[in-house]
Amino acid sequence: MIVNLTMEKPLVSVIIPTYNSSTTLEICLESIRRQVYTNIEIIVVDNFSKDCTVSIAKKFESTVFQISELRSAARNYGAQKAKGAYIIFIDADMQLTSKVIEDCVNKAIHENCDAIMIPEVRVGTGFWAQCRAVERLTYIGDPLIESARFFSRTIFEKVNGFDESLEAGEDWDLHARLESVGCRIKQINSVINHHEGRLTIKKMVFKRYYYGKTLMRYINKHPEKARVQFMPVRLNYIRHWRLLARYPLYSCGMFFMRALEYFVTGISIISTMLSH
Repeated sequence: MIVNLTMEKPLVSVIIPTYNSSTTLEICLESIRRQVYTNIEIIVVDNFSKDCTVSIAKKFESTVFQISELRSAARNYGAQKAKGAYIIFIDADMQLTSKVIEDCVNKAIHENCDAIMIPEVRVGTGFWAQCRAVERLTYIGDPLIESARFFSRTIFEKVNGFDESLEAGEDWDLHARLESVGCRIKQINSVINHHEGRLTIKKMVFKRYYYGKTLMRYINKHPEKARVQFMPVRLNYIRHWRLLARYPLYSCGMFFMRALEYFVTGISIISTMLSH
């Protein structure tokens, strides 16, 4: 494996798992092209998409690999193929603001840290997407909710990457394992815009039910953290009560969504346990 160790402008590998991601991938890749920092390689790990995901990726000179794996395994595969001294993982529906990678590299080098959290702002249309956007604003800077996305290759390999048995909480799990080995984790101010599209209750219910199938694996690995992370009323809401008060309608919608998510996730966990 060739690793670029040039200290001033080290190579950064951007790894994106995809599956039928054509509606958002071009925006994602265009945001990488527009980065102030330019020593970047793009690796797309595609799960045999049936749309034009692969052709869009190649249009932006990405290196494309196709494997029949889910998100965590796809990310690890991309990291194995990457040549960068640093690795950043994003999803196909994310859009980087222009200084994200530059800020990460500068933070990693000048403050001697191994992993970096990047604030995530939700962008979407419709009432429920606005509710989600308000919710996400309360999480910025909280390491119990947000997780590192940018890593030195050395530390990522030291903790053996993502746990491939997890499809829910895999980012929290990796963050927890980084903390357990004394990893220095910092945060930048530049944000990632996460495009929700038109969020509907039906879409949210299906997503939560799917994630609930493997969620107990995360809870069993990190029971103390999970106890705080899955509190019905998170401390973030209390800390940011002024923000929630500023948007009372969206805040009420947010609490309704949270209650529904708990209910659906609980059903998913119980049905998974009964099936075994």
